[in-house]
Amino acid sequence: MNDYKSVWNMNIRRSRGYLLLVAILVFLLSVSFAASVPTAPMPPTYVSNTTYTSGLVNRSVDAKGTITTVTLSATQQDYKWKAYVGNVSGILALANAAGSSIYQWASGTATGEVYVSRFSNINWNTVSCAIQTSIDNEENGISMATSIKDNINSTFNATNHMTFSVGTTPMSGCRSTATYVNGAAQTMGSGAFFQEILLRDNVTNNMIYTGIINASAVGYNGQNYDFQIIVGENESATNPSPYFFWVELG
Repeated sequence: MNDYKSVWNMNIRRSRGYLLLVAILVFLLSVSFAASVPTAPMPPTYVSNTTYTSGLVNRSVDAKGTITTVTLSATQQDYKWKAYVGNVSGILALANAAGSSIYQWASGTATGEVYVSRFSNINWNTVSCAIQTSIDNEENGISMATSIKDNINSTFNATNHMTFSVGTTPMSGCRSTATYVNGAAQTMGSGAFFQEILLRDNVTNNMIYTGIINASAVGYNGQNYDFQIIVGENESATNPSPYFFWVELG
């Protein structure tokens, strides 16, 4: 009888051990296959800030008693927008909540996306293409008139951007544009550099400006950058609008 009880107790212990092992494996698998989402980068390193100023022009050579016909062309700085350009670096890591890594991988050539928004509480599991309501909300939020030709609605007037994913959610056919290269406009399409796409948080309908990373590509001024992004601004506000940044490495 004692031998029977011993075998019985041993089988129970083995069964419990198997159940514990199965539970551990299920937990590890759930962690391993969790979808990655954009992450907040380290505080950005400030490099420079620049703006356009025009020069003075006079016509003192015109003689007295004459009528002079002139054609004038001007470049006027648009204070309803501002831009961010720069480079991206980082690592892929398997880390805990405290940021301690058990292993890291070099990311190599930067690929992926840079995300910028006026809102910090983005739910990355519910992101999709921006809809007209989210664009209208953004324009209202920065007091940008819907009737002007340089508003958000008119600027992001394409939908033929390259396909990318936020986490594991594919994005295509969203409102988009491409910023300039060497001071010249690009033909929008899957091959254009520095494409920018409008996304939204489906929960709040808040808008997200999304820049596709093009590693060390020639930018707007002939210098090389990884990303270029334009964002809306309230031109009549005393203080500039704050923006929050996220990066998703490809």
